Amino acid sequence: MTANEKTLLHRNTRRRWMLGCGGLLGLTAAGCGRGKDRVYSRGSTVTVAYCCGREALSPLQDLSAMFLVFSPLVAYDRELREDVPRLAQRCEHSPDFREWTYYLRPGVKWHDGAPVTAHDVKFGLDLLTHPAVMYFGPDEVESVAVLDDSTVRVRMGNLIHDEMGCLPKHLLADLDPHKIGDWEFWTRPVGNGPYRFVRYVPETMMEFRANPDYFRGKPRIERVVLKFAGEAGLTELLSGGVDALPDANPAHIPKLAVDPRFRVYHNPSSYGSGIYWHCAHPLFRDPRVRRALTLAINRRELLQVLNLPDNLPILDGVFTPAQVRRGELPEPLPYDPAGARALLDEAGWRDRGGVREREGKLFRFAAIVAARPGFDQLAVYVQDQFRRVGVRMEIQVLDKGVVDERMKAGQFEAALTLFAARFLARYFGKDAPAGYRSPELVKLLDQMIGTPDPNSTDHIYRALTEILRADLPVTSLVPRTGTFFVHRRIQGLSSPGRADPVRFMEDLWLEDGSQQ
Repeated sequence: MTANEKTLLHRNTRRRWMLGCGGLLGLTAAGCGRGKDRVYSRGSTVTVAYCCGREALSPLQDLSAMFLVFSPLVAYDRELREDVPRLAQRCEHSPDFREWTYYLRPGVKWHDGAPVTAHDVKFGLDLLTHPAVMYFGPDEVESVAVLDDSTVRVRMGNLIHDEMGCLPKHLLADLDPHKIGDWEFWTRPVGNGPYRFVRYVPETMMEFRANPDYFRGKPRIERVVLKFAGEAGLTELLSGGVDALPDANPAHIPKLAVDPRFRVYHNPSSYGSGIYWHCAHPLFRDPRVRRALTLAINRRELLQVLNLPDNLPILDGVFTPAQVRRGELPEPLPYDPAGARALLDEAGWRDRGGVREREGKLFRFAAIVAARPGFDQLAVYVQDQFRRVGVRMEIQVLDKGVVDERMKAGQFEAALTLFAARFLARYFGKDAPAGYRSPELVKLLDQMIGTPDPNSTDHIYRALTEILRADLPVTSLVPRTGTFFVHRRIQGLSSPGRADPVRFMEDLWLEDGSQQ
């Protein structure tokens, strides 16, 4: 799972509501015009409302702030389609894509002046695969070998090199990995990337300055401040206290839609939310019923209800991040309530005064819902959609860990939780606790584990998607999506993909006339 994907586990969705610009949270003094916009007085400083304090750069948090200070070996190009060099000036791979050799750029230094070497790459990867850290699992990074000071060879089980960087061995080698989260290094980091650490004020902010010696050239934005705003992020944005709000609540999009100061960017992930059906349960054993329930949900309208762009992809199946970026997605199953009713009739479920019945049994069931932000709203919407075709769903919101344990034990009728490829083996694998048995799917899941060849991985995911779309053991709802509110003076962002101003700060610039 990529860093962007892990970050995206924390994204929120909420119901929408409208309020005019002049009355936003009572901040009438903030104004909507540039003439009253105090952010222009900050010159070439960008201030971002950030979600945490001293942990902002810790790999345990897996946040975008890491990319301010540390450079990855490779990164995506502007179109997010191909890998391009960063710390590594070039790389080579074996025919099976399991072994990668990285040739580091000459002359790159840590911010304290020490040279960056292949030994730092090995140290960083060894640390991040340490049992006490486990940022990467043993199935992701199998071994790391230094060939010389500027060359390192990595054997991996999954293609994750766009996330890989290195850490300063000369500063960290003697520290205890078991206490990595408490290292003072994260509050005064020494990196090799586009911005240098300046200062840290506990519970308040962290400041960075553009690195004049950065190997890609000094960034155009001179100064970056991460302001630890907590729950006050939106208030800070509207009052001019910050320029950007990552991890924004989509429910607030209508508030900003009428304010010309801001733009909204989105970054959809390759996974999302879904309803898992216990396929051995009498209600859901018939695939016609599962298809009918999928057709009964207006998922495009659901995107609008959640204030998400209505052109976001509906992920009917499983997809790699690269497939999502390239738009290699099949047309989703349509919203077709008439078709849903016909399939339910065909399966013997007849509408008896608003509730469907078969052989004296009403179509009623309980859906356990993971207690994640916005999932209760998803459940209420789905409940109403099912009611319209004569199906009654009871909602039981439970801790997400409890939902997972009940699903692994097969103790559920339906479950609304995260839907991603990595969960397929857990619920539909050899033991099939969710009641769905497909030898072909199990075979593909076995092939998927430890397959680093991107072409083979694409083929496996397409085959898995064909099975999932045909049998529908799970109904996809909406993709997990990062939402970013950003002041208009910040240029260079785009949706999807390049939506995070912190992650891509080194490539951004400020609107003409705003720099001093």
